[in-house]
Order: sequence, then structure tokens, then C-alpha cells
Amino acid sequence: MKSVLRIFIVFLVVSSAFCNISNNSLVQAKDYKVAMITSEGGLGDRSFNDSGNAGLERAKKELGIDFKVVEPSDVSEGETYLRQLADAGMDLIITMDLGHKDVLESIASEYPDTQFVIVNTIAEGDNISSIMFKEQEASFLVGALAALITTDKNVENTNSESKISFIGGIDSPGINIFLTGYTSGAHYINDKIEVLSSYSNSFADPAKGKEIALSQIAEGSDIVFQVAGATGEGIIQAAKEKSVFAIGVDSNQDDIAPGYVLTSVLKRVDNALYSLIESGVSGKEYQKVYELGLKEEGVQLTEMEHTKDMIPKEYLNKIEEIKEKIINGEIEVEDTRK
Repeated sequence: MKSVLRIFIVFLVVSSAFCNISNNSLVQAKDYKVAMITSEGGLGDRSFNDSGNAGLERAKKELGIDFKVVEPSDVSEGETYLRQLADAGMDLIITMDLGHKDVLESIASEYPDTQFVIVNTIAEGDNISSIMFKEQEASFLVGALAALITTDKNVENTNSESKISFIGGIDSPGINIFLTGYTSGAHYINDKIEVLSSYSNSFADPAKGKEIALSQIAEGSDIVFQVAGATGEGIIQAAKEKSVFAIGVDSNQDDIAPGYVLTSVLKRVDNALYSLIESGVSGKEYQKVYELGLKEEGVQLTEMEHTKDMIPKEYLNKIEEIKEKIINGEIEVEDTRK
């Protein structure tokens, strides 16, 4: 009887300890304050910023953290928001705008108890982490797929030309890495493919995006890859109106125009931010630089729910083959930012 009693007491002590651990973790998570500063276009872009916000929403639901999102009207407001959020006692401040790099490097040391994160560029500082995606790898895949499709006149939404195109939000290394990957992938399949390229000079102007896309389509492009934030919605609209394909970016944009968005290059900002927050809540040390590509599932293509049946199976198999070659290093896709 005494033996049973001792076992029961031990059980109560252990159970109590686990309960305390669980409760303490919950309190820490609820007290862990996160803020995100969006890039141009803000929330509702159905692209880069929305993907980041999805990661925060997941962290709130699964980890119990509190978070705040601010949407600057201009990149010049970066310092103001970074300081305001740090002064407010945020534990983790994420800026989605690579244009904030210089100001972040200049002020981060003033807030040693705050962890800062910047996406799409590498910033230096003891309390700064940088998230880099190997967008060129997924862009290589969509370039190869576009080349296969544009040269096959039996596929719906193609024309007699062998032209594809690209529209970026701005002419910058962070955008051009998509273009070089896309072009390299297309020329890996067929070096005769012509790739048109233009820039909207805005991530928040769908009308401008549509205008540029219509011009490229008039020149013969039947597949338009857009890397332009909310401007991309106008590009996708133009593709639908002219019965050609668009390619989405950052988040799954296939549903914007089912059957006309060939696929989307997913940049899993949501997963990256969730993992960072999880590290912070659990007290793990932050890495200085996170580099995420096909191997790490940091970039992906969608399942092509609306277009898979339009694409010959051998093309899909070819893309899987190329993907494996990139992952195992047989194909190296240049990072033009370095």
C-alpha cells in the first residue's frame, strides 16, 4: 500500500511540474510581442506581404503570440516605424522592405533587447537576422515550364510565337534574380526562346501592370511572369482577357484567374516567419542568415490545381527531373545578387 502511495505522490509531483512548464511556456508566448513592417503594396497584395502576415496569423493561433502589422506609405518611413516599435517593447520586429537595410543597420544597436529581421537582403548587426530565398531556383523551373509550353502549339492559351515575358516591380537585384532564373530555365530547354522584360516601377499599381502586360502580349508573349506585388493583379487580369498564361509569385495566386495562372512561384515567407517566431518563443538562438531554396522547401511551385490537366504529363515529369537536379547540385542556378 505504501508503495502504491509513493508512486501516486511521484505521479502528482511530475504532473505538476509538466503543468507548470506548459503554463510558463504559454505565458511567455502570450508576452512575446511581434511586429511586421510591410513593403510597398501593404496587406491585401495577395503576394509577399500577405504571405508574411499568414505566418504571423499562424503563430498567433498555434503559439499564442501577439502581433502588430504596420503599413508605411513610403520606404522613407522605415526609421520612424522601426524606432516606434522598438520603443514600444516589441521582442521581434520584422521588416519586409529591403529598402530599410541601411537604417536598420544604423539603429539596431540602440535596441539590444530587440531582435530585428529583414527579408530579401542581408543586413549586419548583432541583433539582426536576414532571410534570403533562392528565388532563382523556382524561377528556373517556371522558365523551363514556360519554354516547354510556349513551343507546343497544342497547349491551350499559346500562340504561334515562341516568346515569354517578365514584369518586375522595380529594376533591382532582388527582382532581377527572378528574371535571370526564369531566362536561364527557358534557355535550358530551348535557347531560341525570346524573353521580353519590363518594369512597372511600382508594387501597387494594377492598372500599370495591366498596360505593360497587354503590350507584351501584343508583341507575342503568351506567358507573363509577374514579380510586382499588387501590380501583378492587373497583369493576371490582362492574361485572362487575352487568353494567355500568367505566372504568379510569392503566394498561391492560381485562384485569381483559374486556368490562366499557369502556376505560382511560392516564396514561403509564411513558414520562415513562423519558424523564427517559434525560435523566439522557445528561447533558441537566432541564425544570422537563413537561406531557403528548393531543398529547404523555402521556394516551391504550386500544385497547378487549375492547369495541370492542360499540361502534357511529360512536361511535368521534366520539371520534376530538373528540380531534383537543382537540389542535388547537378544544375547550379546563379545567384546574381552576390
